[in-house]
Amino acid sequence: MKQIEACRARIAPLDQSLVPEIQKWLDSLTKPPGSLGRLEELALKVCLMTGKIPPDLSRKRVVVMAADHGVAAEGVSAYPPEVTPQMVYNFLRGGAAINVLARYAGADVRVVDVGVNHDFAGADGLVSRKVRRGTANMAAGPAMSREEARAAIEAGIEEAREAAAEGVALLATGDMGIGNTTASSAVLSALTGEPPERTTGSGTGIDAGARRNKAAVIERALSVNRPDPSDPIDVLAKVGGLEIGAIAGLILGAAAERVPVIVDGFISTAGALIAAEIEPAAVQYMIASHRSAEQGHQIMLERLGLSPYLDLGLRLGEGTGAALTMGLVEASLRIMTEMDTFDRAGVSGRIPEA
Repeated sequence: MKQIEACRARIAPLDQSLVPEIQKWLDSLTKPPGSLGRLEELALKVCLMTGKIPPDLSRKRVVVMAADHGVAAEGVSAYPPEVTPQMVYNFLRGGAAINVLARYAGADVRVVDVGVNHDFAGADGLVSRKVRRGTANMAAGPAMSREEARAAIEAGIEEAREAAAEGVALLATGDMGIGNTTASSAVLSALTGEPPERTTGSGTGIDAGARRNKAAVIERALSVNRPDPSDPIDVLAKVGGLEIGAIAGLILGAAAERVPVIVDGFISTAGALIAAEIEPAAVQYMIASHRSAEQGHQIMLERLGLSPYLDLGLRLGEGTGAALTMGLVEASLRIMTEMDTFDRAGVSGRIPEA
């Protein structure tokens, strides 16, 4: 059996029979039932994902998938393509926003080259899973072959498998790649039928004229390639990105290992869409971290049926929103493990209703 299909076969729906036990634990704590709102929801969700009450998620990792995009030649970004490898070096030095926020969250950062158009010559700390040196320009033809799209997904699955083997119990998705908001908007339009005008945002900070050009480039890519919305690998191959495929694989692999995965912003959620189309049960293992400032992100979240925990106007990517959400996940579990029950604290419970 091929790797993607084998991974998909291992993804089981959450065991809902555990809900009463988890809920009883939460309701025994010294608070009115449900008074901690979505923190309680998060604790319940994470216990169901792992099958442990409560789980130990102290080992955390942000996986930053990096790749270049041929469509950058169409003037869709405010920054040149050479920023991709430059930022990869910045990640490796520990100087980027994701490094700062991951340190704050107590998580390690793993940087994976899935398709950067640069020879890193064995740079210290970089994981090389390069499928090709960037995608082709999707405005003129397919971004990559179907085999390359599958290889990108498989790279992500392998990252999740290795993380689980190392004892990593909480994963977060991250990305780097100039032009990747264009690919993400194209994936969204291809899968949902939404017009590029609705799915295209300002990305790295382009002006209104450049955004119109970006939407037109996506429209052209969809017309030239005609991706099949019923075939997520075809969509990925024709208008996606290598890091988007690797993020999809990381999510699928995490679900197969019963490791909760926090999904970052717009690019990461494009990967989540691909993963969900490959195996719908994978959505049950996703935690939506934040609502991106990219206008298409809400459409993605609605498609997945996920509600984010933060709304801070973030649009950087890298895994920054996911790293911040790690603190909420940890807080939800500390409520379970450190808060006293009514019995232990000698606090009277709720007055029974007449």
